[in-house]
Amino acid sequence: MDKRKDVPRAMTTDVTPADWRGRLHEVIFEADTRAGKVFDIALLACIGLSVLAVCLESVRAIRIQYGAELRWAEWVFTTLFAVEYILRLVSVRRPWRYAVSFYGIVDLLAILPTYASVFVEGTQSLLVIRALRLLRVFRVLKLAQFVTEARMLRAALLASSRKILIFLGAVLVVMLIAGAAMYLIEGEENGFTSIPRGIYWAVVTMTTVGYGDLTPHTVAGQVLSSLLMILGYGIIAVPTGIVSVSMAQTLRDATHTQACPDCGRDGHANDAEFCKYCGAKLY
Repeated sequence: MDKRKDVPRAMTTDVTPADWRGRLHEVIFEADTRAGKVFDIALLACIGLSVLAVCLESVRAIRIQYGAELRWAEWVFTTLFAVEYILRLVSVRRPWRYAVSFYGIVDLLAILPTYASVFVEGTQSLLVIRALRLLRVFRVLKLAQFVTEARMLRAALLASSRKILIFLGAVLVVMLIAGAAMYLIEGEENGFTSIPRGIYWAVVTMTTVGYGDLTPHTVAGQVLSSLLMILGYGIIAVPTGIVSVSMAQTLRDATHTQACPDCGRDGHANDAEFCKYCGAKLY
């Protein structure tokens, strides 16, 4: 007689490495459980404090008085983020897919400047890139609407990238012509010492920045400046319209914030059963 028939399943089932990986993935990548939400909130707090420490270290008076403490805190945060990065790679079945994703690259860049500062002084200032990791707050707080809107904007920009590049190419040609014309009209005596200098003036004028370091003195130059400034106001509407049309085409795509257990990427449709990036089955 098999005595194991009377033993509850929970007492006879061993925990496999896959189960541990699944639980680790749920805590690190998901915010649906209490443990996952606590982990993400603690992570966001560490990110905010680390960015604050980097900013404070750039202030001379604070650096002189508390420089050692801030550097010590910086190494503590870097060590924690390094451990977290390794755990993220361990918790997915295809670590390289997460490593080359947007958040994977950002997580890696959040660690490297501290170690680079050992060889190159001052590179620790690049640690402010950790602020990008705060984008996870939308997923932690379950603000799926904001995540969806961000993905829609990204998809619209990608869809309209070719049109925008063509438009920017035409704008650059106009700036080149205007810069060369201003060089011929004003000449070196009025500060336009070369065509590149004239192109710089055209960029400043067309973008309506107007630093005032280069100004036309002749009537012809002032007329050209007026035309370029009016054209600068007009070009703002063109890329806006291109992106707006692309965004209207992506409104029908609905996504959720569930992360793939294999590659760690999210952005799947609400009714998706498999990852659209690697094909793995979703939870």
